[in-house]
Amino acid sequence: MSEGTSFEMTFVVPLHNTGEALYLLLDAFRTLKLEERWELVLVDDGSSDGTFAAARRLLADFPAPVILVELARNFGEHAAVLEAYRRSRGRLVVNLDDDLQNPLAEALKLLAHLRESDAEVVYSYYRKKKHHWLRNLTSLAANRCATFLLGKPRDLYLSSFRALRRELIERIISYRGPYPYIDGLILGATNRISRLEVAHAKRTVGTSGYTARKLVRLAMSLLFDFSVMPLRLASVLGVVLCALGAAILAEVVLETLFVGQRQLGWGSLMGALAVFSGAQLLMLGIIGEYVGRAFLTVSGKPQSLVRTLVCHEGRPA
Repeated sequence: MSEGTSFEMTFVVPLHNTGEALYLLLDAFRTLKLEERWELVLVDDGSSDGTFAAARRLLADFPAPVILVELARNFGEHAAVLEAYRRSRGRLVVNLDDDLQNPLAEALKLLAHLRESDAEVVYSYYRKKKHHWLRNLTSLAANRCATFLLGKPRDLYLSSFRALRRELIERIISYRGPYPYIDGLILGATNRISRLEVAHAKRTVGTSGYTARKLVRLAMSLLFDFSVMPLRLASVLGVVLCALGAAILAEVVLETLFVGQRQLGWGSLMGALAVFSGAQLLMLGIIGEYVGRAFLTVSGKPQSLVRTLVCHEGRPA
């Protein structure tokens, strides 16, 4: 939980093997001039390249308050952002990526739009994204799935560059499940959602930390942690296959009565057996995924674990 709302704004940035981009990121915040009080929350998500040590060293003369969190291992971006939300104290909170593709000027635009509207969250969207084509494709697929599974408005793009009010933050940080999906939490906690077009800068340092494995994990969280739609689809598939089986049986009976019994082909029999057996295994797999995730949640699998917490109060001007 937050320790107060004495800050007007909190900037949240999850870090993972940030490398040289960390210096550029903090330099950008050093030049930030605001009349309102603001703070920066950095969460190192199990980096293996010394990101935490570098961040701790660079904060020695940082002009603004900073909360620096080191997680015990890599728990994923959504767990890191939720941990940052819990540490934040601002009335308005915006989270950015550590790759500098979300310029600070655009973050201020999101915050201004949130302040002037009655929305509880403002999502960014881009005229043209500067990500790799594979990540753009997976983002498109995730958004289409979210529309179908979570009831997301069709015109809403679920971007990780978003701004939230404190009231919404307090609602979603109580979630302690081991597989968090922040957009699913937000969509389940409010209908006051707005969107704003922002600029998307080209990545100048490093490469994306999203691997195929991480993208699959994110998709699994979307499918199995915030919707029962896969179970319903499995039920529909079962009904369809039952109807197909009944139709085939009826066709065999009618053929026997009016034409006479024929020797059935081995190929068609094996094909039908493979379809029905595969469908059964698919349904068992879906049910097993739900049961496994429920077991891990009940058994207390941690969402994230903090190794080190550093609070920097800021160098006086």
